[in-house]
Amino acid sequence: MFQTLRNAWKIPDLRKKIIFTLLMIAVFRLGTFIPVPGLNRAALQSLVGDGNNLFGMLNAFSGGAFSNATIFAMGITPYINSSIIIQLLTVAIPALERMMQEGEDGRKKMASWTRYLTVILAFVQATGLYFGLTNAVASRGFASYILITLTFTAGTAFLMWLGEQITERGVGNGISIIIFAGIVSSLPTDIYVMAMNIIANPSDMAMIGKVAAVVIVSIISVLFIIFMDNAERRISVQYAKRMVGRKMYGGQSTHIPIKVSMAGVIPIIFAMSILSFPQTLGAMLGKNWTWINPTSWWYIGIYFLLIIFFTYFYTAIQFNPIEIANNMKKNGGFVPGIRPGKPTSDFISKTMTRITLAGAFFLGIIAVLPMITGKYTNIPMSLGGSSLLIIVGVALETVRQIESQMLMRHYKGFLE
Repeated sequence: MFQTLRNAWKIPDLRKKIIFTLLMIAVFRLGTFIPVPGLNRAALQSLVGDGNNLFGMLNAFSGGAFSNATIFAMGITPYINSSIIIQLLTVAIPALERMMQEGEDGRKKMASWTRYLTVILAFVQATGLYFGLTNAVASRGFASYILITLTFTAGTAFLMWLGEQITERGVGNGISIIIFAGIVSSLPTDIYVMAMNIIANPSDMAMIGKVAAVVIVSIISVLFIIFMDNAERRISVQYAKRMVGRKMYGGQSTHIPIKVSMAGVIPIIFAMSILSFPQTLGAMLGKNWTWINPTSWWYIGIYFLLIIFFTYFYTAIQFNPIEIANNMKKNGGFVPGIRPGKPTSDFISKTMTRITLAGAFFLGIIAVLPMITGKYTNIPMSLGGSSLLIIVGVALETVRQIESQMLMRHYKGFLE
């Protein structure tokens, strides 16, 4: 990875893109320190707690802007929710699915609708935060409502624009880069805290052992994520030869790649959102239910099962074996040993179910492993399963894009 970045820096075009991306990240980090007037920072920090709740995830994605009560407090979360909603509607509504298949014009329309929905969701979320955070607002009134909600909404809209600029003129996916920068920004503080604990108690072998356990679990999790991110099941496909005029077409062999972690981090976000509802309800009613405590085994078990459920749910929406089988049949393709049509669809569906099971358990283990480690070591891990998945996934995808741009430039120079 470092060799790829070093080689990319030597190319003027890529160097400009990398510098532009770093400047946009600097603008994002600057915004996480600009406070919103009328908000109590201590009240928001108490909501974040140890980070194992919805507010903790929001704070991690925003780079600590939520706990600091700044203009980027809501981060890019409304855009993520908007993208998920549009994606689900595309599957449910045939007209939207046809629009997506229209090419560049269709994608531009869907992107515009995603932006509009992002602003609407951001305003609704800002309104919910204003009325839900009773202790965070210094003085209530129409003026403070307009100031706080519009500032939060404008902050999210600006981050969305910033991400689009990175995607267009920088390196990698802009939205992912912003989330990546927000999560990574907490690493120096975490490392400093652990180092100070060891320095303050150099003879406390138990503390040193706990810190070592946290580091080992983090390294193993990263290696596991890298391995599973590249893991895929390839279904062989053979295309029959056919005559078109005087030319022979077909006859080649290819494959259908099925990624083990096709759902990505979406099931973890869904599961965390579902569990945040009873947490919020309990806080409003003043109840201290044991099973909604992130350190309890009940919470960890329910969290694990919800991740498995949402992995199957989201994969079923994303992957359509019937459509793949029909397209193969139209183009004269078949899986060796499997008849075209419904038998091919059943074979792909059966294979997908087995692969999804492995991916679901992978996501569940990655999500709950930091929680279990923090439970036994009493050292809260700010980098949860979703954060680790995002960090590793964005880093790998950005390096792949840099490599592809370097390869395209090489071939372009060769042809010229």
